[in-house]
Amino acid sequence: MSQWLHRELEKEAPKRLAALLGATKIEVAAPENERVDVVAQVGAHVFAVECKSKVEAATIRQAALQARNYAATMKGKLIPLVAVPYMGEVGRAICEEAGVCWIDLSGNAHIADPPRLLIHVEGKPNLFKQAGRPRSVFAPKSARIARVMLVEPDRAFSQSELATASGLDKGFTSKIVRQLEEDGLVAREADGRVRIRSAAEMLEDWRAVYDFSKHRILRGHVAARSGEETLRRLDELLLASGKEHAATGLAAAWLLNGFAGFRLATFYVEELPEPEALGRGGFRAEERGSNAWLVVPNDAGVFYSGTERQGMRCVHPVQAYLDLKGHPERAKEATEELRKHLFSREANG
Repeated sequence: MSQWLHRELEKEAPKRLAALLGATKIEVAAPENERVDVVAQVGAHVFAVECKSKVEAATIRQAALQARNYAATMKGKLIPLVAVPYMGEVGRAICEEAGVCWIDLSGNAHIADPPRLLIHVEGKPNLFKQAGRPRSVFAPKSARIARVMLVEPDRAFSQSELATASGLDKGFTSKIVRQLEEDGLVAREADGRVRIRSAAEMLEDWRAVYDFSKHRILRGHVAARSGEETLRRLDELLLASGKEHAATGLAAAWLLNGFAGFRLATFYVEELPEPEALGRGGFRAEERGSNAWLVVPNDAGVFYSGTERQGMRCVHPVQAYLDLKGHPERAKEATEELRKHLFSREANG
């Protein structure tokens, strides 16, 4: 499948570019030193195209760097471009950060050559849902292994330690660790322990397939003058109910690193309180204009390694980072700030 897709990308990418640019002339040449897959002249523009049949973050990052570096070393102006079956949100962010254009076979694209050219197409569905990393290692239960390792990214773990910390049996743990190793996300040391290769890449790969909507979400409204007041009222309600709970999303970003004001307060809760208890606490179920979300998680792992902030229980930054993907308002900005908090040590070596 991946070899067929790679060949299809090399063949189709120049055609898709021509259609988007309204060009009738296409010339495809073999690149010097084979450092990218295709050099394509489409009308007046020349593209250095790197094709990838897999779409995990590490692969997209590598492709973007290859295309950019090749374009920079060649005489004349080449536009670096990554071609994939489907470009997800994380891949788009990686290409944007690298200053590289992209196109996918599902019909989406971002092609920019300022000030002469800007084409952006999005919203086309993924026509290659099996092209990315298998979901197994980041499925709710399986992801406990990645979670344990990301909480202590500098530590090497034995499989027994991972099984104990995650609450999974040793056989299942071994299966997930083996898959993580095959995917290049962890490395095995001489003593058999495993260590994360790059916390940033593992978390971005997880985020690429993470879907906050898969949790059970009760949306509602709490009468309050600010997001902070909503947060504290929800916390009081859940404390009174005796349910395990932890803030996440925008509220967690505020608790963890003081990110600017928010309206929506979100809590994970092991079990929803009774409707009467919700009513007494001032929570009114309401989809439209909701400022409070109570979320029953699809796996209890979301509570792992939570922390206490300003007298309230909060999820670990790893979980908050994942959950921001499913939040409105200033979630994108909050994600960027939390990413700096999570990866500053790795970025600085």
